[in-house]
Amino acid sequence: MNQIVACIDGSPLSTAVCDASCWAAKRLGAPLTLLHALDENQSGNARDLSGTLGVDSAQHLLEEIVELEKQRNRIALQHGKQLLQQFRDYASQSGVQEVQQLQRHGDVLESLKEREQDTRLFVIGRAGQGHENDLNAVGSHVESVVRAVTRPVLISVGNFTPPSNFMIAYDGRENMQGAIERTAQSALFKDLPCHLVMVGDDTPERQDKLSRAAELLRNAGFNVTTNLLYGEIYPALQQYQAEHGIEMTAIGAYAHSRVRRFFIGSNTTRMIAGSKVPVLVLK
Repeated sequence: MNQIVACIDGSPLSTAVCDASCWAAKRLGAPLTLLHALDENQSGNARDLSGTLGVDSAQHLLEEIVELEKQRNRIALQHGKQLLQQFRDYASQSGVQEVQQLQRHGDVLESLKEREQDTRLFVIGRAGQGHENDLNAVGSHVESVVRAVTRPVLISVGNFTPPSNFMIAYDGRENMQGAIERTAQSALFKDLPCHLVMVGDDTPERQDKLSRAAELLRNAGFNVTTNLLYGEIYPALQQYQAEHGIEMTAIGAYAHSRVRRFFIGSNTTRMIAGSKVPVLVLK
């Protein structure tokens, strides 16, 4: 579990993804792998046309469609190689000592899962290709990646600037306790002020969980500010983030199934969609 893997797709957020991954690689002293996943093409037009055009005409059109798809694939492949080389040079100039480039055919999630065992952190953009006019949109790949992988995922939302502080949105769940323990042991946020924030009623149980999590971070050398906020989770966290100039937010992954999320919504998705700073999804 060593490398940082950054997903590069040529979207407007690719530079921010590269900047974020370079920051993480240097903080962690880890090699960086730039990944470009080329989706396999499913030719929706290559269907049976013989009923409307006749066998000969349909065969001719199918052959043209297949040839066009081949040409498109070759262009996409070459474009991906150029992107990887461009960002490899960019990362090297940014001071990353070891940079690799990797191009794969297939779904991006499959490519990430293949590398999960040797990865410390995945870095992706909030919006990929197809969202050039709406960078606040959450790409269809984001939820799939966040749900499926077992490593932390850093999500770039705009131009990346190395953070001078960070906030952990803590909900007291057991898996978040483990995530905080791993955060305390990691060099990613070393020497950065930490805001440990919880939303909910002021109960002894919540205060105890918040205190124990803060103590764990303080014992690891972190300067921790704790706050128990009132109100709805998403608005309360967004307001705190704005008021305290938070520059990176760490949150837990989805707590509910997709079916339940359909009915009650998801604070994870809302935080990712509404955040003006990078979001680290802890595992």
